[in-house]
Amino acid sequence: MMLSSELNNESSPPHIRNAAGLALKNALTAREAARQADYSSRWLGLDIGVRGKVKDETLKALGSPHPKVGQVAAQSVAAIASVELPVGQWLDVIELLIGFMNNQSNIPLRVATLQAIGYICESIKPEILTTRSNEILTAVIHGARKEEPSSEVQQAAITALLNSVEFVRDNFEREGERNYIMQVVCEATQNSSVPVQVGAFEVLVKIMTHYYDKMGFYMERALFGLTVMGMKHQDESIALQAIEFWSTVCEIETDMAWEVAEAQDYGEIPENESKFFARTALPEILPVILQLLTRQEEDADEDEWNVSMAAGTCLGLLAQAVTDNIVQPVIPFIEANIRAADWHQREAAVMAFGSIMDGPDPKVLVPLVNQALPILIDMMGDNNIHVKDTVAWTLGRICDLLINTIQPDVHLHPLVSALVGGLTDNPRIIANCCWALMNLADQLDFSENEEMAGQGSPLSPYYEGIIQALLRATETASNEGNYRTAAYEAITSYVIHATDDTIPVVQSTAVAILHRMEQLLGMQNQILGVDDRNNWNDLQSNFCSVIISVIRKLGQGIQPLADRIMTLVLQLIQAAGKTSTILEDAFLVVGSLASALEQGFSPYIQAFLPFLYPALKAHEDAQLCTVAIGVIGDISRALGEQSASYANAFMNVLLENLQSDVLNRNVKITILSCFGDIALAIGPAFEPYLGTTMNVLRQASLLTPNPLDVELLEYVSLLREGILEAYTGIVAGLKGTEKASILLPYVPSVFELVQKCLADSDRSESTFKLAIGLLGDLADTFPNGEIKQYLLAEWIASELRTRTRMPVETKKTLRWAREVVKRATA
Repeated sequence: MMLSSELNNESSPPHIRNAAGLALKNALTAREAARQADYSSRWLGLDIGVRGKVKDETLKALGSPHPKVGQVAAQSVAAIASVELPVGQWLDVIELLIGFMNNQSNIPLRVATLQAIGYICESIKPEILTTRSNEILTAVIHGARKEEPSSEVQQAAITALLNSVEFVRDNFEREGERNYIMQVVCEATQNSSVPVQVGAFEVLVKIMTHYYDKMGFYMERALFGLTVMGMKHQDESIALQAIEFWSTVCEIETDMAWEVAEAQDYGEIPENESKFFARTALPEILPVILQLLTRQEEDADEDEWNVSMAAGTCLGLLAQAVTDNIVQPVIPFIEANIRAADWHQREAAVMAFGSIMDGPDPKVLVPLVNQALPILIDMMGDNNIHVKDTVAWTLGRICDLLINTIQPDVHLHPLVSALVGGLTDNPRIIANCCWALMNLADQLDFSENEEMAGQGSPLSPYYEGIIQALLRATETASNEGNYRTAAYEAITSYVIHATDDTIPVVQSTAVAILHRMEQLLGMQNQILGVDDRNNWNDLQSNFCSVIISVIRKLGQGIQPLADRIMTLVLQLIQAAGKTSTILEDAFLVVGSLASALEQGFSPYIQAFLPFLYPALKAHEDAQLCTVAIGVIGDISRALGEQSASYANAFMNVLLENLQSDVLNRNVKITILSCFGDIALAIGPAFEPYLGTTMNVLRQASLLTPNPLDVELLEYVSLLREGILEAYTGIVAGLKGTEKASILLPYVPSVFELVQKCLADSDRSESTFKLAIGLLGDLADTFPNGEIKQYLLAEWIASELRTRTRMPVETKKTLRWAREVVKRATA
């Protein structure tokens, strides 16, 4: 009450009243659902008279002559309404607010009232105010009309309309009302007030997002012309919103093209149909967008969104939406400007070329890229930093999307030379060169193919030079523009894709990184402030990423460096203290090393476990706990039967974690999967834990979601996958052993879950594969008819006959399951 009284106290200074209003709003609203429920209960538990007084005073404060006070009062009104309306209280609030709108002479009151209406629409589900949507819309549209004398009221009305676009779905279904709404919004794009124009274009963007299928008539009659004029507007804020309109159209139509392709694959009719607005408007909008590319600012901040950046993004989206149609109209612009004296034109030409790399058929682009590559490589020597930056980005796009255009014997040497040369340039250029070099390694990947890996890759002759240049680029205390991180990411890519002939380069890279790690750990006592600490953390994370990729590449070949790696990782864990991201990275190194060395990891266990247990008990840190649980799985898989001596400690801590009220429920899914890893590793030695584990899994499998609760549906889907993984590990661990029969009492509950998963029409591909694989494992474990009565169930026969489209690996699993079930039921 004190807060609302202060908010409504005209004799109090505005800043005090603002603070009181914000405190009132914050006492009623919270981001977290649980806290919001507490706040709502607390408010609704107050005496009805107290609540009535607070509401009256807050409504009165809307009329304050101070705009900021009125706005805060509007937020407070909306906060109260968002608590009371869903439970059927304060039902006359909209009526009261609409009454205030009739007070034509009080401009501040009308502005704040519209703000309140907008905030209420933003914070409440549309169905709660369905019966009031007509009145809300009437008040808002009335304030937004061109006849409204006050631009402040118009702006507030347009903002309220932006917040209520979803509310007026029923009105949009009625042609007459839709026409009037669109007329008012279109007229507002021509208002003399810039904020009103900007707001009107924002509303058009949102209307297009929600009511695309209704826009054909308005595009032809008004929107094509209005948005083109908007993009040409000298005021950047208006131009940006008009460009955003076309970016939105392109995104919608690209998504629709994907839907059509997917529907055709499955022989279905697509839900939505494209009206091809982007293709129709291409001759009008493309010249404007290309021209806007030349409006770069010499000293533009990288994080500052401007017209030329927006135009570049829009052109990229346009290329995806209209595909091959973009190419011919853009080429003359590129040819006319790529050699221009003015850097603005050169940079715009390169940006245009880079932007159309994704969308058109590669066959259409290949001849153009072949022609352009020598020019682009040469332009890495341009005297303007902005041009070089965009050239590096464009080369990165080519390496990523059109690798086949790069002919190793013709282009690779000049391309690598140009990109390596760029690593000594400006931070932004370095970052783009790193990205281009990384794409080159990723797309020219010969390492997966054993025959190719033995012969080497076209990049092999450049490997050492590239990695040395990347390492030199990282010898800096700065990470401006994230270029140092980009360089380490590129090094990681080269390690991952190394072929047999470049393994010595990988080994020497590992030694260099471990040396840097040692040096950095030695500087621990020299860290002075937060910036130093963040820099130290970033570098250690980068080092860990490279070392993980080296371990995975070398496998058992990492053995000579294993002692040094473990020593450094244990030092890093001690130095990290409670910095969980560093701990996570360190644990991931340990997990990778365990997987690589397998039983050769056993000498390190005793030294490592004292660091693992505190992380497992850090229930409030879900991510760290998840990584630590993953390491248990890695160690169990690596040591196999040898891990039986640690199983008791592992199982106890995991079961204890399942009981925690603090631990995030998604972490508990990881624990269930980990049971499977332990069981698979120790086989029959899992018997002491079997009863407890199977009981936990059965209890978890009983959770059935409310079909309307999307979040819970997603969680239950992941939970069932975790349970299936656990069952799979347990069954596989006991299969073929003398203890297999101890599974028999639990077979009915396993089949129950498998049936539930397979009957779910929204099941994921991975759930289907796991469930079918588990059926096969059970049949394979009991081939002599022990579970024949379960395997003969009609639902199993039906699932095994499935003929729908599926990935090759899933098909293999299904075929195998079909064969073993047939044998087990013969």
